[in-house]
Amino acid sequence: MQNQNLIEQAAEALRAFALNEEAKERFCTDPLLQPFMQRVAQRYVAGSTVDDVLRRVAEMAARGHRASAEYMGESVHDEGFANSETEVFLQLAGALARQGADCSISFDLSHVGAAVDPELGYRNALRIARAAEGREVMVSMENHERADLIYDIYRRLHEEAGMHHVGITVPARRHRSEQDLPAMMKLPGRIRLVKGAFHEGPEVSHPRNSPELAAAYRRHAQTLLRSGHLCSIATHDRAIQGELAEMIRNEGLDPARYEFESLDGLGTEQIDGLRAQGFPTREYAVFGTEHFLYVLNRISEEPVRVYQALIDLLRP
Repeated sequence: MQNQNLIEQAAEALRAFALNEEAKERFCTDPLLQPFMQRVAQRYVAGSTVDDVLRRVAEMAARGHRASAEYMGESVHDEGFANSETEVFLQLAGALARQGADCSISFDLSHVGAAVDPELGYRNALRIARAAEGREVMVSMENHERADLIYDIYRRLHEEAGMHHVGITVPARRHRSEQDLPAMMKLPGRIRLVKGAFHEGPEVSHPRNSPELAAAYRRHAQTLLRSGHLCSIATHDRAIQGELAEMIRNEGLDPARYEFESLDGLGTEQIDGLRAQGFPTREYAVFGTEHFLYVLNRISEEPVRVYQALIDLLRP
């Protein structure tokens, strides 16, 4: 019990540190620290450029998986930079079209201007959605203070712009998802159900690795799957994957309406196994240099990965 408490404290400390903007700036730009951060990040990140992620997407396709690509970044507070970052997503959309890849595009609204001005975030999200018409676009979830803004912009993309190929990420951890999930199911976009790697208190979210979170995830996933709403079951929890796979088989659910999703570099054997059983699958690849938050969140999900990070860091 004492060891488990220490593990959970370490995971929460990592999540809190991941939100430290000064630390992110140092680790991602300091010429002394940057090489060490890059060594740790290589396990979780496809590379730094559009070409890098295209290669990873092709590798995923060769293993029978759909893909999702995200250019990493969040919490942009400058309009010009938000607009220039949006251009990278437009380049990504064009490159995926030329490659003919079965790959969706994912992004944080705060990366493309929503933290500067909600209207700027909406305009740039609309630019990405229009550039990617013909393939899915997924809006990621961020910290709980931004949830209302994210859901509002998502509604506008559907109700005002008719961008029905745009989907949304809903975290099972958050108590408010009991109300948010049914509301999002009224819109046609795919719902990506995640547990949620956020640094949030018990008044906002279920504790990570708690029975309450596992129960909430199962409940929300069953609701989505049985409804026939487009959904991605995005978890590496083997027990949950197995239970939902059995339910899908027993109830004969339409494979065109759901998919199992895994993060690139995590749960590879699991997602390959699900694909071998005939389930539709997707792998999620990220690229770019703003990988501080993403990498620390991945490590915090399984604190034993700290040892792997040390191996990666110290390997000659």
